[in-house]
Amino acid sequence: MFTEVLSAAPQSGTNAINDFLAGVKPEFVPAWAVPLTAVGIAVGITIALVSVIAMFSTWLERKVSGHIQCRYGPMRAGWHGWLQPLADGVKLLLKEDLVPVGADRVMYVVAPAIVLASVLAALAAYPLAPGFFFADLDLGIFFILAMTSTTTIGVVMAGWSSNSKWSLYGAMREAAQVVAYEIPLGISLLVPIMVAGSFNLLEVSRGQAGMFGMDWYIWPWVNPFMLPCFVLFFIAILAETKRAPFDLPEAESELVAGFMTEYSGIRWSFFFMEEYAAMYLYSVVGAFFFFGGFESPLTWGAAKVFGDGHVLYHCAAGLTLILKGFAGVFLMMWLRWTLPRVRIDQVMTLGYKYLTPLALACVLGGSLWEVFVAPILPWRNG
Repeated sequence: MFTEVLSAAPQSGTNAINDFLAGVKPEFVPAWAVPLTAVGIAVGITIALVSVIAMFSTWLERKVSGHIQCRYGPMRAGWHGWLQPLADGVKLLLKEDLVPVGADRVMYVVAPAIVLASVLAALAAYPLAPGFFFADLDLGIFFILAMTSTTTIGVVMAGWSSNSKWSLYGAMREAAQVVAYEIPLGISLLVPIMVAGSFNLLEVSRGQAGMFGMDWYIWPWVNPFMLPCFVLFFIAILAETKRAPFDLPEAESELVAGFMTEYSGIRWSFFFMEEYAAMYLYSVVGAFFFFGGFESPLTWGAAKVFGDGHVLYHCAAGLTLILKGFAGVFLMMWLRWTLPRVRIDQVMTLGYKYLTPLALACVLGGSLWEVFVAPILPWRNG
């Protein structure tokens, strides 16, 4: 059934913004200006997206932690503190940008930019809606994993260049942790990729659309190894994004603030913008490969009423993906204020001795299921 849906779906392989500009540009505008303008608009939208995600996530983090601890969280700046992120942003912009004595100035200044640039580049493969995206990449998930892995380079540069032992300890922890958990992170995605038959996020989402809008509910059950892979994937992204209980690179009780100890002002905020944007992006990846992508009763209803080319359908699909993404972010925040931090040796043991072998076992079992069992299942073939 999923193969038929994919084969019947329209294949859009061009930049949606570029197509729009090509259709409305005046005659006197040179052709080379259209793709450059499209790139500029896409970069602006991406930066705005990261900023909004970071501001909302900081507010949500405080509210979630407050209610878990039986308090209110921020309440003074705006209704229930919704203006608090703006106040924090103004404060960070006005704070002095300090460079420690003895620091490697070039590396110290460049490191936060590399960290933020990695998630900005990864968001190029993030589709805002089925018909509005920055780039329709055939290897979309591969590109996202490749770009987000460069965050470690910026973190190590920040720790080394700060000329502080606490920063260096945090950077080395980050390097060891990411190497341990990027392996099960990538392997855990192989089973849904085999089921979907594509690395493209849009195609994976279209493959989960069917009659009555219910295919996205049964998607995790088409292969019994899908849900175990999601558990492994979620644990791995907690470590990848430096979230508790794997927040050893920051570990304020041991390392002050880890690799960020010597940073202040706007450069300090770059690290937090990257962290929250990465949390959202990985949650969206989980939604695409495990929980239906754009598909939901809301998008199915919008498609039936307005058609799948109507702007309201695309708005419903985009809203569905946003809700699924922030559901994953909320779960990460919930776990942060629920579980204690684990030791660094326990972090490495879990990644190498347990998650990686379990992920490989799931891939083996999932591939055998796809080869021998899936072809004879009636709901997979019609």
